[in-house]
Amino acid sequence: MEEKKIEEILAGFGRTIDESGGFGLEITPDRTPEDLRDNRPGENLRRKILALPESPGVYMYLDRHGQVIYVGKAKRLKRRVSSYFNRRHDSIRTNLLVRNIVDMRFIVVASEEDALHLENAMIKEYQPRYNVLLKDDKSYPWIVVTKEPFPRVFMTRTKGEAGRYFGPYSNQQSAKVVLQLIREIFPIRSCRHYLDEKGIARNKFSLCLDYHIKKCGGACRGLVNQEDYNEMIGKVCQILKGETIMLERHLKEEMERLAEDWKFEEAQVVKEKYEAVTKYNAKSVIARTEEEDVDMFAYVETATTAFVCFMHLHRGAVVQSLNLEFKRRLAETPAEILSMAISEIGRRFDRKFDKVIVPFMPDVEFKGVEFIIPQRGDKKKILEVGMKNARQYMADREKQLESVDPEKSTKELMEQMKQDFRLSVLPTHIECFDNSNIQGTNPVSSCVVFRNGKPSKRDYRHFIIKTVEGPDDFASMKEVLHRRYTRLMAEGEELPQLVVVDGGKGQLSAAVEAFDEMGIRGQVALAGIAKRLEEIYFPGDSLPLYIDKKSRSLRVIQHMRDEAHRFGITHHRDRRSKGQVRSELDAIKGVGEATQKTLMQAFKSLKRVKEAELSDIQDVVGKAKGKIIYDYFHAEDKNQT
Repeated sequence: MEEKKIEEILAGFGRTIDESGGFGLEITPDRTPEDLRDNRPGENLRRKILALPESPGVYMYLDRHGQVIYVGKAKRLKRRVSSYFNRRHDSIRTNLLVRNIVDMRFIVVASEEDALHLENAMIKEYQPRYNVLLKDDKSYPWIVVTKEPFPRVFMTRTKGEAGRYFGPYSNQQSAKVVLQLIREIFPIRSCRHYLDEKGIARNKFSLCLDYHIKKCGGACRGLVNQEDYNEMIGKVCQILKGETIMLERHLKEEMERLAEDWKFEEAQVVKEKYEAVTKYNAKSVIARTEEEDVDMFAYVETATTAFVCFMHLHRGAVVQSLNLEFKRRLAETPAEILSMAISEIGRRFDRKFDKVIVPFMPDVEFKGVEFIIPQRGDKKKILEVGMKNARQYMADREKQLESVDPEKSTKELMEQMKQDFRLSVLPTHIECFDNSNIQGTNPVSSCVVFRNGKPSKRDYRHFIIKTVEGPDDFASMKEVLHRRYTRLMAEGEELPQLVVVDGGKGQLSAAVEAFDEMGIRGQVALAGIAKRLEEIYFPGDSLPLYIDKKSRSLRVIQHMRDEAHRFGITHHRDRRSKGQVRSELDAIKGVGEATQKTLMQAFKSLKRVKEAELSDIQDVVGKAKGKIIYDYFHAEDKNQT
């Protein structure tokens, strides 16, 4: 291991290798095959673990090549490190990590917060293969106010210009909205010239279009003096710092004062600025609060990735926002990842937090920081906005990854579904069945087919229940499965890897019976979905499986169930509608199926047939049949007369 790197990192925390207590040791690869199998440390490594202090610190695991493969923090080093070696873990990757550990190093620090910051620094330096990975997009947009006699204000992704930088903003559109507000209110220049008094005095510059459309005051030709221009820049900075509510109040007071003095033209100009700020605040101010500053961290996750949305608010207005994406490597908890995000934001912006709104408590105590989990009010509203942004960022990232590498995204989904549903093969072909009937009438069943996690609508099928009388879902499910897979096998078509039936144990038992009778049990996996969707039942297992609600696997199953229900209900509704039409037309002697079809094509509904004039019906089906149909529907009218 490169001790020079360690020295540089520790120097940033005011420490040296000699003070660390765990460096300068030789690699001790003494673990036997039995140790590896049972996750036990070797003798030398065991002695080092027993000698660890019960203090906060950072530990690093090394492989047989001396490479850092994992960095972790701990409130108590000895207890935390020992926990890796005293049992087998549920996570496969954690067991793989332990099997690769040959030696360890550790650093003792003053507090758990110091351990968190040092852990982040070590992870960034070594990029260990088993640590959570921060996938960072460093090109966030900022708005800069340049350091010039007549400053410029523009958006940038690099900090090359001298000046004050505001942001970052979560996306380019957010920054553009702020710039648009500034342009509407203040006639500041948009050119790139360096303006000073000498250049202006020499008439070096020409007035541009912005001046003629009143978007610029003409500073380049001396039409605005430096003092007045910088007064406008001060108000621009006020907006960029989030003081838009105070600016709104100031403009309103100024407008009213000018109106009282009968300066209506000037009042109108201020009114337009006031309306622009009011419109901006309506969209951008989350909560109208007098509280100076508050920070918010929102958290959402999938099975493999966590997303954290950070916002800094000043008087309820968002002035800083950032989205972070963490790729899980081991079984990192949400509280651990949230702590890492707080540390990362604090380091990146050199921020000292005071009040922080969070959805749950981090796993580290930050000195002097008050964490708030709001239940109602403005703070709850702020957190909800943050959660909405985090979910949107998560959805955008998933779409982006799928568009960049759809095959990789599909393969990851298939692997996840294979693991979640305990399958031996990838479920590239899944079918889901749902029964539909209302009070036992017109029973039908629907079969929807998903390939690679997406609907394959051309393979959808409807089934009219033929052998079952009355509303018997179990028998109906058994009949449909028999018909579906007997036909597939007879035609030499491939069977799905997974069949999902809508319902709990009853429907699943009927499906098992059908599969046993067809001899395909074991070839095709079966699962039943209970009404709450989170409950997945498997044959022979009385206890349901609860899939993580954030899992993509569950989203696919939810989509399948919705599709099966929609497809079945639509077919059932169509059959009932046709049945009602035919039941009345069938009662008319001399009117067959061909005549019924001709009538429905012409009039579109039975109601219109009933309301039609005799001549209109006769034009469609002829005089004789037309009179029979007309007389049938108007017999009651004749009797009354």
